[in-house]
Amino acid sequence: MLTIRLQRRGRTNDPSFRVIVVDSKRSTKTGNYVELVGSYDARTDRVELKAERIKHWMKEGAQVSDTVHNLLISQKIIEGKKRNVLPRKSPPKKEEVTAAPAEIAVAAEGNSEKEETPAPEASVPEATKEDKSVAEETPAQ
Repeated sequence: MLTIRLQRRGRTNDPSFRVIVVDSKRSTKTGNYVELVGSYDARTDRVELKAERIKHWMKEGAQVSDTVHNLLISQKIIEGKKRNVLPRKSPPKKEEVTAAPAEIAVAAEGNSEKEETPAPEASVPEATKEDKSVAEETPAQ
């Protein structure tokens, strides 16, 4: 299977990339790519892509890496939504959110039994009586 992905070139702290078509089982560092279809300079945001060749390889069944996919969308070679390249920073899943209300409902049922006990309610009025007596003892100015 073929993949369109980036191959890093350039010096330390000076990243530049080639956009290459390569067999997915080969490493990009070997230099054995099928075709060079563009370049990308990360520091200057200079992008040079051969749009017709990229579309040709995609029709042939080449898969596109997430970063190259986002690059192609930015250059308007293909249309679609950008992919999240950093999945660690993705929002929480909806499954976890739906599980939480069920736990809250169970906890609310448990709290309703506790609310029926009159002991906590009786202690609350006593505290208000003390506050009233303190208010009566203080002289008005």
